[in-house]
Amino acid sequence: MKTGRRQFLTVSAAAATTGCGYHLSGRADLLPKSLASIAVPAFSNATIRYRLSDRLAQAITREFISRTRYHVVPREEEADAVLRGSVLNLLAFPTNLDTATGRAAGAQVSLVLQLSLTERATGKVLYNNPGMEVRERYEISVDPVAYLEESDTALDRLSVSAARAVVSAILENF
Repeated sequence: MKTGRRQFLTVSAAAATTGCGYHLSGRADLLPKSLASIAVPAFSNATIRYRLSDRLAQAITREFISRTRYHVVPREEEADAVLRGSVLNLLAFPTNLDTATGRAAGAQVSLVLQLSLTERATGKVLYNNPGMEVRERYEISVDPVAYLEESDTALDRLSVSAARAVVSAILENF
């Protein structure tokens, strides 16, 4: 009986120390080790939302700086890799209604992006996603004046969420 228990403990300890290949999201870095710098030019924008593409590029730049070892450089010629992107679509629809007024009290926003990270020296595509979708929910004020003020805040939050998703996807090559 003691031998069986000892074998069980040995196997359990070995299994615990070897792991199973899982890791925390956003912690891997599968890009080539030769990359030291990335340029993130402003994205193109096929939507009617003014400056959304600028917000996204800025949020992605901040995310790369805060979470990775890469230097983000302003000019493509100075970078080892270039992240190009396009905002393909921005959809918003109500998720719940205010029963007193019948107006939307919450909304779901979906952002569709086209992304490509290319190694500048070789032209090799390191990451490509032609239809990445990022979703964000937010509350809407029933006051029309406050609604307009909340719109920019919601787009800022969406940009930050999208930046986190983009950087994680690039690092983990999803």
